[in-house]
Amino acid sequence: MSTNDSKSRPDVIARHLVDVPRSGIRDFFEIVNSMQDVISLGIGEPDFDTPWHIREATIFAIERGATSYTSNLGLLKLRRAIADYVERTFALRYDAEQEILITVGVSEALDLAIRALCNPGDEIMYHEPCYVSYAPLIQFAHGIPVSVPTSSDHEFRVTRKALESRVTPKTKALLLNYPNNPTGAALTTKDAQDIADFVQENDLILITDEIYAELTYDRAHVSPASLPGMRERTIFLHGFSKAWAMTGFRAGYACAPPELTDAMMKIHQYTMLCAPSPSQEAALEALTDPEQDIADMKASYLKRRNFLLNSFREMGLSCFEPHGAFYAFPSIRDTGLSAQEFAMGLLDQEKVACVPGTAFGPSGEGFVRCSYATALDELKEAVQRMAAFLNRLK
Repeated sequence: MSTNDSKSRPDVIARHLVDVPRSGIRDFFEIVNSMQDVISLGIGEPDFDTPWHIREATIFAIERGATSYTSNLGLLKLRRAIADYVERTFALRYDAEQEILITVGVSEALDLAIRALCNPGDEIMYHEPCYVSYAPLIQFAHGIPVSVPTSSDHEFRVTRKALESRVTPKTKALLLNYPNNPTGAALTTKDAQDIADFVQENDLILITDEIYAELTYDRAHVSPASLPGMRERTIFLHGFSKAWAMTGFRAGYACAPPELTDAMMKIHQYTMLCAPSPSQEAALEALTDPEQDIADMKASYLKRRNFLLNSFREMGLSCFEPHGAFYAFPSIRDTGLSAQEFAMGLLDQEKVACVPGTAFGPSGEGFVRCSYATALDELKEAVQRMAAFLNRLK
């Protein structure tokens, strides 16, 4: 069949893909990439280089021939290091031989978790605003995505009341992401306990995406998976992209009881086979001295966060204080513009890119996502341009 034939035959496309929209982030950045001299506050990627000792260890691993397939589950020495790190950091203990799976980034881990759980028609709840892939991945698994709105009034932390309003007999699992992309929200201990109680009382599986856990400010990170009764019903997802600035390595992992890990591994072995061996060696090196690597970057993010929050206040933009990740989510409602209109106007007039909140679901209307994983000098220039744009709107 020719390309032209397929374009004129929409019936050749799988039905469950037809209604899945393109990523709002990617569409927005197609426009950004066509412009010159844009300051981007939109990319969810650290602006730091991967720490040198990790890069050096990766190079050495390749030089000594560590380029072959590994076990489907991943290098056992890496799984053991992850088991130790997760126990030390999250108060969770997993068996390295049966309960940890190394994946191609947390994105693959999330896909595997959903596909391992989801029968056609099962409902999976998730809170929004949220990372753009959650609902599509549920649809790809022939499940039904059920969004649970959060609001700035509660710092975008999902509440038990909101969860109870959306649960049904068809609900199979709850998907969480805290610290959160795009809002920077982080759970309190009470939030985590409320969620744990809800999950257990409704006999659900929890999928918890904690990729930003190390980047938590002003409060201790708490994983719902660590609470009593939760480990046996949780798929814990984590990786190295954000806190270690290793996005291109695509190194993630899933931790879960053996039956869930085995189900995910079945899909993984037929699709990816194994995560790249050089990336696994890099991840192993990252765990040799994680606290120092993370501390330096975290201190810089905190400084930038505080600068950005103060700047928003001076401009008259309200913004709740994000307690994690490296995003701020200011409200632009008082401008009278939609999130899309604000983002496009700012880009067109001042060449500053921030992502419209609606890219992360309808609950994001009235907000824009600004990443402070951007050099402080660029942040200062972006703030000046944003202030000029707002002044013209008055």
